[in-house]
Amino acid sequence: MENFLKKFLKTPWIVIAVTIIISGLFFMQMRQNLRMETDLDKYMPQNHPAFVYSDKAEEWFGINDGIIVAIENKNGVFNTATLDTLKQLTKRLQKMEEIEKADVTSLYTADNIIGTEDGMDVKAFYKRVPKSKQKLLQLKTNVENNEMIFGRLVSSDETVTIIIAEIRDDVFTQEFYKKILEVTASYQTDDIKIHVAGRPIVEGTMALLGPADMQKMVPIVLIVILLVLLFMLRSVKSTLLTISVVFFSTIWAFGLMAAVNIPIYAVSTMIPIMLIAIGVADGIHMYSHLQLFLKENHEATKKEAVVDMIQHMWKPVVMTSVTTAVGFISLLTSQVYPIKYFGVFTAFGVLMAMVFSLVLIPAGIMIFGLPKVKKSNKRETDKNLGLANNFSKQILKHKSVSIFATIAIVVLSIIGMQKIWINSSFLDKFEKDSEIVLTDKFINNHFGGTTTLNLILDSEGKNDVFKEPQVLMLVDKMQTQVENNLQIVGNSFSLTDYLKRMNKVMNADKQEFNTIPDSKNLVAQYLLLYEMSGDPENLNKVVDYNYDKLNVTFQLKSDNSKAINSTIEIIDSYKKDFEKQEITINYAGSGYKGLVFTDLILEGQVMSLILSLIIVIVLLSLMFKNFKVGLIGAVPITITALISFGVMGFSNIPLNSTTALLSSIAIGIGIDYAVHFIEQYRINASISDDKLLVAKLTMAHSGRAISFNAVVVIAGFMVLIFSVFPPNRQLGALVSLNMFTSFIGTVTIMMVLLYASNLYFKKKEK
Repeated sequence: MENFLKKFLKTPWIVIAVTIIISGLFFMQMRQNLRMETDLDKYMPQNHPAFVYSDKAEEWFGINDGIIVAIENKNGVFNTATLDTLKQLTKRLQKMEEIEKADVTSLYTADNIIGTEDGMDVKAFYKRVPKSKQKLLQLKTNVENNEMIFGRLVSSDETVTIIIAEIRDDVFTQEFYKKILEVTASYQTDDIKIHVAGRPIVEGTMALLGPADMQKMVPIVLIVILLVLLFMLRSVKSTLLTISVVFFSTIWAFGLMAAVNIPIYAVSTMIPIMLIAIGVADGIHMYSHLQLFLKENHEATKKEAVVDMIQHMWKPVVMTSVTTAVGFISLLTSQVYPIKYFGVFTAFGVLMAMVFSLVLIPAGIMIFGLPKVKKSNKRETDKNLGLANNFSKQILKHKSVSIFATIAIVVLSIIGMQKIWINSSFLDKFEKDSEIVLTDKFINNHFGGTTTLNLILDSEGKNDVFKEPQVLMLVDKMQTQVENNLQIVGNSFSLTDYLKRMNKVMNADKQEFNTIPDSKNLVAQYLLLYEMSGDPENLNKVVDYNYDKLNVTFQLKSDNSKAINSTIEIIDSYKKDFEKQEITINYAGSGYKGLVFTDLILEGQVMSLILSLIIVIVLLSLMFKNFKVGLIGAVPITITALISFGVMGFSNIPLNSTTALLSSIAIGIGIDYAVHFIEQYRINASISDDKLLVAKLTMAHSGRAISFNAVVVIAGFMVLIFSVFPPNRQLGALVSLNMFTSFIGTVTIMMVLLYASNLYFKKKEK
């Protein structure tokens, strides 16, 4: 080992040159191949049964997410200027390459089903923009009398009308998003305001804000960490070398991501923050040991100091990095792509930070020299030892306090955990007063809702089932109950709405006939009349060609899990009724997939937590050749994980794709403290028989470095409170809390357990 170190330390420039060259190659990969994933469907496992069925249903019924363009005129929409704007904007959207003409729906393109002397006719509400008061009044009356349009395409207060442009997932790009915003904005006037919302807009906004947020966060984190390191290490050279470790590890992590063609997801923007906060830990411990060595050995040469630092610190640095990487690699158990890839590339970055710490820092010291360290004086040494002695003495003297306090905190945390809920909302990732949230709220207040849940009723190949009046009445009853019982559901739409409208207009527009026809033949006749008079392709959105599958669309005013689950709960109460008709209930669409997505997050979170704890215990047991050590080392991080989930429950912070990373981060980073403390405790126990003295010495050495590490990591993650995304701010606060509780748990309950277990002293006693 010593011979290898001597040879290695003779060529420090080569080490740095090779690192820079490879980093340059990775940087080129980043510039050429890195891209932001804007399609939220790509966040989900495509082979999951729920997603497979949903994709099929989307093909059957042409289910696509829609861009919603709301045209507002506070003086009312039934005037020439507003109706002309609606017509021109509709036609402009229809001409866009990314949008199919037939997929644009507005009052201008909608069909008006009316009764005639000869039967039934389907006409456009208007082709030429009405200018006379009489024609405007007639249009207004036609809209108000049509339940399929009034409240759906024109608001009930008649101040807003909407255009819905459905698009396929594969056409949405940031350029298209910008074009939509530019086109719609060009139609605004003093009286006419344009609002744009819908899931694709949410995706586009996230795609724009994500990288921008990262660009803002990374420099702030770097500045904060630089300042904290300067204060801790008291050396510009040491600070810059430590920062270079995280700089190169971040380049390598994103370079590898680009090389294997993995896109940047919203959560991937957190990787630099993670690596900056985590990557400095090894450097802090190495420099802390180096400073203590130089204080005691002021005449030591560069080579002697570096050799001592590597010989004493390589093992704990490797152990902590491996255990940290394991915490992140455990995220592979998740079926959610962003979380899976976040775990893999963060783990890779952590391991590269380990390599750079053990290679670049020694090489840098050999080139730029040792940090200046004041010669140790008795007064300073006594002061530092005194603090460590008093702290250790008090903790070990009152062991029962630490034990009972830990038990109380664990119980309280378990109670809080019961309140945790999962949130599938993508809108909740934005500020409540942000433009996108306010626009969504505006449209929800005037219409049925911007979030859709598609219910697919399937008779498994039995033709014409959905022409049966009793089946259609059951569907209508279910729709009515869901709408009446849940304020969150604005409205619903299916084949029943067509049939009720047709039955009404065929009976002189009498309201009592706004019901499902009670004859299968009459249902068939109405449908035939519609196909002859209107556009039969409109029915393809609600029923398949053989009438053996039906699509019911529910519009919700919120996209969070609570709203979607409450809707599904009422729908599922009809399962037995539909089973009697040999019809199965299934779900499709982006709203449902978002719900399944969050369930997978929870499932992956639980699996990741259990797996990472098991692996960490096994690794610690192998590293220290004692199973008890593995269990004791896992105590602080287990308590930390429980506390963080307890705080989430009591603070009403939901589990989502960002906060789902919490346990892995807590375990990955928090285990560092335990490993360093146990390793130093073991070393001290090998040279002393006095358990109390061993605890005091360990606190004076590792306790000091751990406290430095905790301060740096907490400072780094606290910067996330400046993020534009609330979940990122929550994660920053929770991780900072985790680091504090991990630190406190290590120097209190874990030290008590090490002391009480008599580890490393039993052999001596024998």
